[in-house]
Amino acid sequence: MSDVLTIAGKVYSSRLLVGSGKYASFQQNADASEASGAEIVTVAIRRVNLGQDANAPNLLDFIKPDRYTLLPNTAGCYTAEDAIRTCRLARELLDGHKLVKLEVLGDPKTLYPDITATLEATRVLVKEGFDVMVYCTDDPIQCKRLEELGCVAVMPLAAPIGSGLGIQNRYNILTIVENAKVPIIVDAGVGTASDAAIAMELGCDGVLMNTAIAEAKNPVLMASAMRHAILAGREAFLAGRMPMRRYASASSPIAGVIG
Repeated sequence: MSDVLTIAGKVYSSRLLVGSGKYASFQQNADASEASGAEIVTVAIRRVNLGQDANAPNLLDFIKPDRYTLLPNTAGCYTAEDAIRTCRLARELLDGHKLVKLEVLGDPKTLYPDITATLEATRVLVKEGFDVMVYCTDDPIQCKRLEELGCVAVMPLAAPIGSGLGIQNRYNILTIVENAKVPIIVDAGVGTASDAAIAMELGCDGVLMNTAIAEAKNPVLMASAMRHAILAGREAFLAGRMPMRRYASASSPIAGVIG
């Protein structure tokens, strides 16, 4: 495929990234991941067993590292120090793994990112050789700052984590995309397939989602729907949509019509 997603030098054919939380079981998580066509699965180091507890089920027995690129994340961290420590733990657990998703939250109600702490953690992690994919607000200025610090992908929210509200500020996302030189991946707030398609139509390089799939009545079927939505949205973006007009424009030409 010529239209691929490249993150930290690795090429992916799928532009859908999925999570590993809130599922009824690890097996359901594995089935949904397969149906989604995703090649990157994010895992919360502080919440999911990746071998820390030898007596508990291990996610890696279901989400195989030889099948997926694991994206350890710092979910649940509210300080730069905790996020940095969690990334270091992920590197130890996953044998030197460098790719991480950084999120430093500001408060437990909105789960909005603390941008000051996020910038602080980014500086340290990049300096330590991590490939940082960073969760942030949909602020074009802050997104550019994070890119300049060396993030391999910038991940602005569409809406609060787990809200399912969809993209609330399309113009901010569009501005972020237009000014970026690294992949822009919408992260958080997607609720259904049309939300994913809109993100891709705006020119985003990908979408990361968890709750929209895991909390669907049929997670595996929703994962498949998201797979198709990402493909449709990307093709629509590449095709170039027609201009929007205030008034009607006849579909059938009138030139040469017999009067």
